[in-house]
Parts: sequence; structure tokens; C-alpha cells
Amino acid sequence: MSVRNQMFPPCPKFTEKDLIDLSSKVYIVTGATSGVGQSLAKILYGLNATIYVGGRTTTRCSQVITAIQKELPSSKGSLKPFIADLSDLNTIKNAVSTFLSSEYRLDVLFLNAGVMLPPAGSKTKDGYDLELGTNCLAAFLLVKLLSPIMRDVSGHFCYPNPSIRVVWVSSCLDLGTPNGGVQLDEEGVPKQLKGMENYMQSKAAVYLLAHEFSKREKKNERGNGVIHVSLNPGFMKTELQRDMPLPARLVMGVVFKGPKYGAYTELYAGLAPGVVDGGFYFPWGRKGDVPAHVAASTKTGDRSKSVSNRLYDWCEEQVRSFL
Repeated sequence: MSVRNQMFPPCPKFTEKDLIDLSSKVYIVTGATSGVGQSLAKILYGLNATIYVGGRTTTRCSQVITAIQKELPSSKGSLKPFIADLSDLNTIKNAVSTFLSSEYRLDVLFLNAGVMLPPAGSKTKDGYDLELGTNCLAAFLLVKLLSPIMRDVSGHFCYPNPSIRVVWVSSCLDLGTPNGGVQLDEEGVPKQLKGMENYMQSKAAVYLLAHEFSKREKKNERGNGVIHVSLNPGFMKTELQRDMPLPARLVMGVVFKGPKYGAYTELYAGLAPGVVDGGFYFPWGRKGDVPAHVAASTKTGDRSKSVSNRLYDWCEEQVRSFL
């Protein structure tokens, strides 16, 4: 599909109206204190689910939880904080441990949080490029830590669930993505690029990691396992563009939809029937494809690993001490 088709998609066909009650379900939404993540948390809460609102501080999470509860007073759901600074890998295991001490299940992990075009040279607390560290390494670590409980739910001996999912939020990879999606040096380390190209590299990496996790997922004796899907949430006006130049933000404010539409893309990927393991989805909930040069990075050569495989190996090495 063309960029125009992704930029101006048809109306969403899967919304909260297609769901009845999620009172037995548990979800984590990273980056849920604003924008698409907050809209998604609101939709799920309106359907009586338990949602862990991902954010960097207790104060901000509490403010958002209170606001959603006031807006939807009749919900029988639950909103709880998931406190982790995704630019600091040291904070993630504690957030996961707190979650695991309270919950016996996790149905969908929505990797919604992201950083776009921060000031040049911005780094994570661990010294990584801020976009790569937040958008990729933190997501990788979360999946590693949360996969065991998700596999347990998918293969439960009494009530197996074949639709436990991780939703990886990528972008429109047809625009500004470097050749191959991710450019690695000889040691398999992602190269530092400039401007939008660096951001798009981090979002292509999200797709490649989703592919690798899907490929490596071991199915249980019931044939179930965790499903990994990635998506372009759509072109929207959100806080993600806060570091972009003012003229660009003004244009986006006029042309683009509000964050609820992006939430519909994620809702589709996380809950709609028929979603394909390893698939890539377009706004506002349609099966799509990544550019051929990005898809080629999942292919193994005659004597070499694929780019996606090498990227996975690099991420695994970086997060090893945080597991």
C-alpha cells in the first residue's frame, strides 16, 4: 500500500463496539500517560479490563488514572501504575517484579512508548542513543522479563489462551527508513544516524525484533505461544512530536487525526481475531507489509546471519545484566 493509503486510511472497522467485556483480562500499556497510550488505556478500562498504566513517575500515572476514572465512573475495571523510566534499564525489572507480585496473568503487552527526534546527542541513563535505547532496548527487556507469565497464560492446563500477544509499535517504514531498516557495523552494533533517519532506524528495529521474537517463540504442547505483531499506528497529532519544529507541528495539527485513532490500530493488533503472528498492521487496523528492503533484513544469507538476527543478539547482550 502507498504512503498516501497509510496517511489517509479508511475508517476503523474494529473498535470498542466490537468488544463486550474484558473484566478477566490484564494489559500493560507503556507510554500510557499521554497520547495514544492514554486513549488505549481509556478504551480498555471502559470495557472493564485491568490496565497497568506505564509511565515514568508515580505522580503522572496517578493523575492519568484519576482523570480516566472520573471520565468513566461506571467502569468495573481497574487502573494501576506501571512505573518505569524506559530510558533507564535499571528501573524496568523492579516495575516487572511489582507487576508479577500482584498478577497471575498478562494478556497483551502494548509496547506503545516511544521517543522521537530528541535534541542531537541525547543519551539514555545507560549511555545508549536515546531513541534506540528507549524504543528498542527497553522494549526488548520488557518482553524478556514478561514472556514467562504470558506463556503460562497461553498454555494454562485448564483455560489455555491462544491469543496472548505482544504489540510492537513501529511506524510508517516507507518514509525515511535507511536502507535495510537498521544499519549495523562489523561488530553488529547499530550505527548512529542523524535526525529522522535515526528515529526511523529505531522504528525499523522494532519491526525486526518483533519478527525475531515471533520466529523464536516455542509453542507449547497445545500449539500455543505468545504472538508478536508490529504496526504503524498512523499519522496523528500527539506529544510524540513535541521536539519537532513548530511549523511541522502546526501542519500535523491540521492534517492528522487525534490519538484515539492510533489506539484503534493498537486495539486491532492486540485483540482482533485473525491477527497473524509476525504480521505488520496499518492504520486503523489493516494487514500491511513493510518495504522490501526492510523485509530483506529478516533473510539469512548463505554464510551470514540476518540483520534481524544480529540485532536481536546485540540487544540480548546489552540487557543481560538487567534480567
